[in-house]
Amino acid sequence: MTKGPWDQPERPPPARSARPAVPRHRLWLWLGLLAAIGVLALALWRAFPEAMRTGDDKADLVYQIGVIVLVSTALLRGLQGSIGQHLKYVALWSGIIAVLALGYAYRAELAEVPQRLKLAFNVGTPVAVGERTLVVPQGDDGHYVVDGLVNGQRVRFMVDTGATETVLSPDDARRLGVPVDTLNYGYETETANGKGYSAAYDATSLEIGSIKLEGFRVMVNKAPMNGSLLGMSFLKRLDAFEFRDRQMILKWREDEKGRAY
Repeated sequence: MTKGPWDQPERPPPARSARPAVPRHRLWLWLGLLAAIGVLALALWRAFPEAMRTGDDKADLVYQIGVIVLVSTALLRGLQGSIGQHLKYVALWSGIIAVLALGYAYRAELAEVPQRLKLAFNVGTPVAVGERTLVVPQGDDGHYVVDGLVNGQRVRFMVDTGATETVLSPDDARRLGVPVDTLNYGYETETANGKGYSAAYDATSLEIGSIKLEGFRVMVNKAPMNGSLLGMSFLKRLDAFEFRDRQMILKWREDEKGRAY
């Protein structure tokens, strides 16, 4: 039949989407599967509450449910795209869920990472881990070395629980301005190298981290030493100290003026 000039041109049929719609019955099947998984998980939790006592148990459950959801989603869209592409998505999201689950399960350990980094890279610097609590890491040689302040000047001490007094080496004492040549070395001490002599010196203050002791007496050794010693005269002034897991833990109290004791 011949078309006239006023006839409407035939419109082409609408283009079909390259991605076919998901059948409605398959969507309801997927939602029903998720609901069944949720009901089953709730029923098992109520029937066996002891199986979900720890954070690891909860994280494992979250991970497994997440994997099931992702796999079922991939099956729902199985006709859209290649199987290899969906396997990549499943692997990617499974890894993300695994990382989140591990982060939740080990959240307490992860919270300690900044503190452990400080202990590892700040040798000699005590790290505050709580209210009036300091931690000093053990060195590779098995000793505990800590930086302190005597009369406001830095001194590196080696902790020695076998030393009754806190002892300054002659070099450290001289650097602090102590008149080492005019002191009375009348105190006799027993050391690993035999008999030694030392002199008493009343320091204005001794500070280890946030611990500040005023009017602290130290001993100045007469013979040369490799370094100064932080002895029991300091440790006994604290509220408590202990050695655990290659760490020295110091705890102290403060009076109303903020002075340690």
